[in-house]
Amino acid sequence: MTTTTAPHAQLLARLGDLAEIVDTSTLTRALYSSDASLYRIEPQAVAYPRTTDELVSVVRAALDTGTPITARGAGTSCAGNAVGPGLVIDVARHLHHIHAIDGVARTAVIDPGVVQEQLQAAARPHGLRLGPDPSTSNRCTVGGMIGNNACGPRALGYGRMADNVVSLDVITGTGELMTLGVDDHPELRSLVAANLGVIRTEFGRFTRQVSGYSLEHLLPEQRFDLPKFFAGTEGTLGVILRATVRLVADAPHRTMVALGYPTMADAGDDIANLLRFRPTACEGLDRRIVDVVTAKFGAASVPTLPAGDGWMFLEVVGDDAAEVRGRAEALVTAARATEGWVVDDTARAAQLWKIRADGAGLAGVSLDKPAYGGWEDAAVPPEHLGSYLRAFDDLLERYGLHGLPYGHFGDGCVHCRIDFPLDEPDGAARYKAFVEDAARLVAGFGGSMSGEHGDGRARSALLPHMYSQAALDLFASVKHLFDPRNLLNPGVLVDPAPVEQDLRMIAASRSPLNLTDPEFVEAVHQCSGVGKCLANTTSAGGVMCPSFQATREEKDSTRGRARALQEMVNGSLISEGWRSPEVHAALDLCLSCKGCARDCPTGIDMAAYKARVTHERYKGRLRPRNHYALGWLPRWGRLITAVTGLGSLINVVGSAPVLGRLLRWGAGVDARRQIPRFANRSARARFRAADLPGSGAKGRVLIWVDSFSDCFESTSFAAMVQVLVRLGYDPEVLSDDACCGLTWISTGQLDGARRQLTGAAAVLAPYVRDGIPIVGVEPSCTAVWRSDAPELLPDDANVRALDGAVLTLAEFLSKDPDFVAPDLTGHTIVAQPHCHHASVIGWAKDRAILESTGATLVAVGGCCGLAGNFGVERGHHDVSVAVFEHDLGPAVAAHPDAIVLADGFSCQTQLTSLAGRASMSLAELLATH
Repeated sequence: MTTTTAPHAQLLARLGDLAEIVDTSTLTRALYSSDASLYRIEPQAVAYPRTTDELVSVVRAALDTGTPITARGAGTSCAGNAVGPGLVIDVARHLHHIHAIDGVARTAVIDPGVVQEQLQAAARPHGLRLGPDPSTSNRCTVGGMIGNNACGPRALGYGRMADNVVSLDVITGTGELMTLGVDDHPELRSLVAANLGVIRTEFGRFTRQVSGYSLEHLLPEQRFDLPKFFAGTEGTLGVILRATVRLVADAPHRTMVALGYPTMADAGDDIANLLRFRPTACEGLDRRIVDVVTAKFGAASVPTLPAGDGWMFLEVVGDDAAEVRGRAEALVTAARATEGWVVDDTARAAQLWKIRADGAGLAGVSLDKPAYGGWEDAAVPPEHLGSYLRAFDDLLERYGLHGLPYGHFGDGCVHCRIDFPLDEPDGAARYKAFVEDAARLVAGFGGSMSGEHGDGRARSALLPHMYSQAALDLFASVKHLFDPRNLLNPGVLVDPAPVEQDLRMIAASRSPLNLTDPEFVEAVHQCSGVGKCLANTTSAGGVMCPSFQATREEKDSTRGRARALQEMVNGSLISEGWRSPEVHAALDLCLSCKGCARDCPTGIDMAAYKARVTHERYKGRLRPRNHYALGWLPRWGRLITAVTGLGSLINVVGSAPVLGRLLRWGAGVDARRQIPRFANRSARARFRAADLPGSGAKGRVLIWVDSFSDCFESTSFAAMVQVLVRLGYDPEVLSDDACCGLTWISTGQLDGARRQLTGAAAVLAPYVRDGIPIVGVEPSCTAVWRSDAPELLPDDANVRALDGAVLTLAEFLSKDPDFVAPDLTGHTIVAQPHCHHASVIGWAKDRAILESTGATLVAVGGCCGLAGNFGVERGHHDVSVAVFEHDLGPAVAAHPDAIVLADGFSCQTQLTSLAGRASMSLAELLATH
């Protein structure tokens, strides 16, 4: 997908046949125009080298044609060092091989695109691990960690990335191949010898002095350690081809200490006193973070904390359990805390660490206005930390800004997302003024502009506040030796761009769409680019992002889609607004699973954005066939089941070779899919005709029968009736139609969805007001009342009444003290929570019921891959199958004799279609056991 327009024509011509690994399309350039920072720079092209030789060839071709080069791993840089104006080289797509692990030497030889957790998994059988563990460890690449000199919370025990690099194969800005750690560099050695005084006095003053080039590693007393020096050079001196990194063994015993202080600054005052106890981690936070976590997840998410409004959580490890315990107790005794204790319970310790992790993730979206990075990881010597924290809070107050500070207190590193007014006319100037003052503040404490993320475009221009002109000139001289034409990550570290240049939100604020729909602009810009959607979290119950796990293409990630929408707002690259083909290419494979609405730390809801974009694109225009066939499916279902025998006729036609193919074509359905079988009569009609036993002593319960359960062949509704009658309830169904409009929403027919929801809410709300419980059958439809309906009809009183009032069966049963789950000891249950169920409603009540049966529960993460109309639509079949094979397919294959549980109609259909496995809903499980 390349076009040979002027800026990159020479590069492609130079590459010859290798041009096939370079993408110059508008969409791809848009996707790579930002990383996890504030900055936006349009690249000319993006390369995806498949081998080291191809990587070398691409770099040399760019150098030969004078094309700037930016190497990129996962694109999770918070400082803007993974964006650039020329060729962006994505090493994560293909260069992710682990070539060797030596358990004796404790080293690993890896490609630069290896993900940190991938290396951890490979090293674990050897009893080893890579020491640094940044918060993005499940998607960040080790090459990127080396580039930024990454650290993480346990750098106290394991060191920075520079401390864990043995040797590096690199290609420099001259095209020369070097093995740092083996090859010498005489010119650099001479340069260092001529500047020993500057290096010895200005560099290596404390462990988190990450800003600038770490020249202290080149001193004679450090044995001219080129690999250590290269860590943290941010791609400005060379591109990593291969790395040999040091592995460490985790100590077998560990314990946690929790300390409470009057304020976080008081905790900072105490850290220097506590480092003598050799903690491997020391994390600080205060009431602001705790309140955010409590507001988001409830009071139960925060266990009892030591008295105070500021806290430190410390980890102590060692080879001897008694020694570790004694050291931890001594630490508590020595601490100048209000209260503190050793945390022996591992579950409680995990819950305390989780406060810190959750708070960090929520920091950017928990203030009244959006909060951003840019000044997010400054560090000072630990002995000055308390004073710095007080001064920093004063600085925020002076500028009228707000933030949620926290950090790695043992290293003096403080993280903070701040609500910079980037959407205001003077936003860029105010941003620059603040970071300049913040830089002067940190420098006054002998600190570093960056403590672990690197300088990038956010802080390179601030280095004069920290270093002398002699040191800055030395940086330039080093850069000239390795990259004389300034083609490697230009604008970073040497000859830096101004901090206020290329700010993404400044461009967005000038968009016409920001005037007409600022809420949408703000929503899509919530994505900070931190890239959690790239991580494979399904083994832990995550859902986001199934399409990316299937294709591994950036455009199919939540972040990629958000970038496309942001560029649509900006209008310079993606320029046709709502109807831009690039936007629809990015959104096409979104399953609308809503996994991001729960799993994305910034609160992105791509399903809602896709519905809105599709709505705008087709407003007043003829739509695709499937929008009428599948989008109006409830309407067709009611018509078919109202006419006796019509359902059977449609089923026969649908299964016939020729007529079935024509029917699928007309509906926009993939030829490889079978059309679900319609019922001859609606489920509600069959219910009304039935003579139900039971007294109904516990009162009325309305079973809200959705269109899928009502019109297609299914026994889930009948089973729910049986369960409720058995418990003494008097179930009933509606006589009026009440459709939630889900299929209208998923096909972007939002006006129609609002009409459906308005009518349904008017029918259902009186039951809530009369105190009659409502239980939904289909989880995706039940979830509409908790997400889409309030968003589409925020002022509708009936919709507000229904929010949280339409229950799942598990939620309803959990409130009944008489309910006892059947004994299924000896059985295995493979359960696929519907993605909307897991992401919007929550699956905890279902899990509790299933675990109470005594069965072995295998809860499957991810999505089934069908996702309503997505998997049956033409063009989606292969991705639908790939999503199924990522989690659900292997799970049922591994347990051929298990009970397969799936409440979602889509999940049941996918299991039958792709695995030939029958499944049952929770209601069917309870009714039959």
